[in-house]
Amino acid sequence: MELIIASRNIHKIREFRSILKKISAFDLLSLNDFPQYVPVPEASNSFEENAILKATHAAQHLKRWVIADDSGLVVPALKGAPGVYSRRYAGENATDKENRQKLLAEMQHIQEPSRQGYFECWIALASPEGLKKTAKGVSEGMITEQERGSLGFGYDAIFVKYEYGKTFAELEEETKNRISHRRKALDKILPVLEAILQDNADALPS
Repeated sequence: MELIIASRNIHKIREFRSILKKISAFDLLSLNDFPQYVPVPEASNSFEENAILKATHAAQHLKRWVIADDSGLVVPALKGAPGVYSRRYAGENATDKENRQKLLAEMQHIQEPSRQGYFECWIALASPEGLKKTAKGVSEGMITEQERGSLGFGYDAIFVKYEYGKTFAELEEETKNRISHRRKALDKILPVLEAILQDNADALPS
């Protein structure tokens, strides 16, 4: 059974595939398999609403089950920035490094414990008939004063996970995928995906 990851971000797709590998019955595709499809703009100020928009739009147009997420880094000391603008914090076509550099510059006069932040992820699952499930995951930590580590992507190099004392970019991929905000949200979606597979199997002729 096909399930489309509504993203063209190779790092995000890799995370999804790694976390969802336990459900081997799904044939995991991504938007890179549908180059003609034009994703809906992320027009909401809410992670949840953006995830729903992406999932339902792709599911309706591609006529398949779709899983989508919207996630970002939230820093309370910056009134929630970068938030839903995490991907384009330094500009519409900004690189991950440019986004990180802007955030570090914005926080250069902020000291601990006010350097707290958290990643928030909302995941939406949709069929061609509409939305089926949403789930939220949060990963709390601290923003560093300089980049550390070469793994991961996005803001991983400046986000220290409390319990580990390392940035997400210093953690092995397997460890990060076990504790990340995306993993926490996906864990809440997994029972629904398993039920879909079971319903699909029950519908097949014996």
